[in-house]
Amino acid sequence: MSSANLPLSPEPIAIARPAVRRSRQSQVVWGSRVVTVGGGAPVRVQSMTNTDTVDVIGTAIQVKELAIAGSEMVRITVNTPEAAEAVPHIRDQLDKMGIDVPLIGDFHYNGHRLLTDYPACAEALSKYRINPGNVGKGDKRDVQFGQMIEAAMRFNKAIRIGVNWGSLDQELLADLMDTNSQRAQPWEARQVMYEALISSAISSAERAEAMGLNGAQIALSCKVSGVQDLIAVYRELGRRTDYALHLGLTEAGMGTKGTVASATALSVAPRRHWRHHPRLAHASAG
Repeated sequence: MSSANLPLSPEPIAIARPAVRRSRQSQVVWGSRVVTVGGGAPVRVQSMTNTDTVDVIGTAIQVKELAIAGSEMVRITVNTPEAAEAVPHIRDQLDKMGIDVPLIGDFHYNGHRLLTDYPACAEALSKYRINPGNVGKGDKRDVQFGQMIEAAMRFNKAIRIGVNWGSLDQELLADLMDTNSQRAQPWEARQVMYEALISSAISSAERAEAMGLNGAQIALSCKVSGVQDLIAVYRELGRRTDYALHLGLTEAGMGTKGTVASATALSVAPRRHWRHHPRLAHASAG
């Protein structure tokens, strides 16, 4: 058959373009350095140190190296009083080196106490990472979550509400599983997990806003370890909310495996944003 006889569509084939998601924009600030997240900003790169935060010089050097490599924000673990005491000294060392990259505090089970007892730490950080599954149980959960939100408002900091596949709110998960068992056609276990992740993130953000935190200063993440799971969760999270989103593939693996898995998962983000960051391929998102 010659090309002249091939059937042609009466309309041109649509060009594949990513859907534009409109979200609020948060600002992660240190001094004159303002890193915008969401709301039309380019994709931002954040990495994390693997040093002991108590090691002020070692941590500051690694933060500097990450910043030079292209990380626009750097997350550090703040899990003990000693680590909280070290944070302002790390910030001071970075400032002396001319490195104004914002620091993100990754809190575990005692973040409410550390932010309250060590205000210099709370002030030296530019953003707090709060995991709703790690802020306590029962009545303590709301109180301790509230203490972290109060610190964010007091020092005018952004927050990331980071729900993790491995540390979900067990009460919420149990309730959703009970509800699912009563359905005429129960969802798959993985779909219940998706719902638990998304519901936990959104309800926690709404609680923070109800306390008075500016909703534009909230970013959400629902970190999972499977590429297809990440895509499914974030598509639904993006559909339900207009909060800025933080993408991360947790426990992606080491070496080539981790690099390929992370690149595959994160590259689904809108292409129009990636082009603004020429060094993105060489930086580590976390």
